[in-house]
Amino acid sequence: MLKSACAACAALATCGFSRAAGGVKKKRLVRVLYSLHAVKQPRPDWPNIGFDFAPVMKRYTEALKRGCPGFEIITAMARGPQDAEKIVKEDQERGVDLYVVFQMNCWNRVVQTAAATGKPVLYVDFLFAGSGGFLVYTAQFLRRNTRNVAFISSSRIEDVVDAVRCFERAGTPEAFVAAVAELRKKRTPPFRAQSVMPDRVETISAKECLERLREIKILAVGGGWPGIIPALKKELGITVVSVPFAELTGAYKNADRDQAREIARRWERTAARIEGVSASTLEDSAAMYLAQKTLLKKHGAFGISINCLGGFYGGHISAYPCLGFHELNNSGLVGGCECDLRSAATMSLISVLTKGRPGMISDPVLDISKRWIVYAHCVAPNRVFGPQGPVNPFEILTHSEDRKGASVRSLMPLGYMTTTIELAPERKEILFHQGVTAGNVPVDRACRTKLAVVPCGDFEKLFTQWDRWGWHRVTAYGDLKEPIFGIADALGWKVLREA
Repeated sequence: MLKSACAACAALATCGFSRAAGGVKKKRLVRVLYSLHAVKQPRPDWPNIGFDFAPVMKRYTEALKRGCPGFEIITAMARGPQDAEKIVKEDQERGVDLYVVFQMNCWNRVVQTAAATGKPVLYVDFLFAGSGGFLVYTAQFLRRNTRNVAFISSSRIEDVVDAVRCFERAGTPEAFVAAVAELRKKRTPPFRAQSVMPDRVETISAKECLERLREIKILAVGGGWPGIIPALKKELGITVVSVPFAELTGAYKNADRDQAREIARRWERTAARIEGVSASTLEDSAAMYLAQKTLLKKHGAFGISINCLGGFYGGHISAYPCLGFHELNNSGLVGGCECDLRSAATMSLISVLTKGRPGMISDPVLDISKRWIVYAHCVAPNRVFGPQGPVNPFEILTHSEDRKGASVRSLMPLGYMTTTIELAPERKEILFHQGVTAGNVPVDRACRTKLAVVPCGDFEKLFTQWDRWGWHRVTAYGDLKEPIFGIADALGWKVLREA
């Protein structure tokens, strides 16, 4: 089974090295583990269905062989713990000295098996592909003070190669981890104070904001994680109403198709680009938007969050809600992805506090080579300064992971201060960091919108909280530090600075 699973990688595993006899010093043996579903991705996940990993693995393997001539490089693929355990067992006979684990899909648990050997491990993120698991698992290793796991998250392949080469001078796993940490910090550009575009944010008082939150109702369609509904009500007064998929589907089927066509035609006129999305798919997305509005009106709700992936993949809904969320967020209401109630509540607070500025929910990616945190998702507003503010260009593309339906790439303005937070009512905490927008990343992997931000503060701290808070973050344009800290003071909550 193991041989067949790794057959497609066989060419990559051949290093052409033969150990010489007669006192010649043996090269250290490095096992590279590519953690992924398959060479050609068979199902929706980051980076996307149908993605061909073979050229990526080849590029990394060849770079390691060129850049690390003092090591013998052998490679294998592993889909999860079972594959990894078999490989590790074989490696005991080979005498592997170092593991290099590439996280190439998000949640394949392979690095844990390598770490359990006690051998030094270099954990590598293939950006916009394995980043969710990489961030969560790295934070777990840091919290547990795992002494043999080093990590690197960079779009620059030289940083990965040089991290492996840290093993040349490391006598112990702890020394290797320390050497990679030193390299990672040196390769991360230092924070430099920079001028930002003027952006006057109108906010209301903490007292008024909290009073208005107590009047807010959020609809949770088809789920409602991470199980914080009682805490939202107790601490913030936010009411969550559970809605079955059937109610949303009924509203979708009853949507006015003439009105849906008008909305679809408006999107066609205003989008900077439409690619891979048919006119009928646009109309279906518009009908889903009308269905969301129907439910909001019926329940008197401020926001709606839908288990969109489970609903679409499970056949419960036949159109993605992404464009509907885009419209709601542009209007000062809340359209939240994946039935993530933590983030939906966070978006609600931001909108109320700022008189309608939208919060963008995202799956972040860290890139030390540019000192970037990249906020990635297939939903984003294009009125980042509020319903009456200027618009920025947006594109309509397929939903990234499965290349179906319709989603949004928003090309957001650069040079502006942003504030990123998450609420944890069950712990009475607010997670907080800020940064200046620096780019809209065009990489065709993972979610469509990718807003790159240079974070203010200690970049290394950004690796530490994903295990406690999950992958999602909510970002808004504007310097909201003072009002957010005011909210925390009024609630008696703690603000945890993430950077």
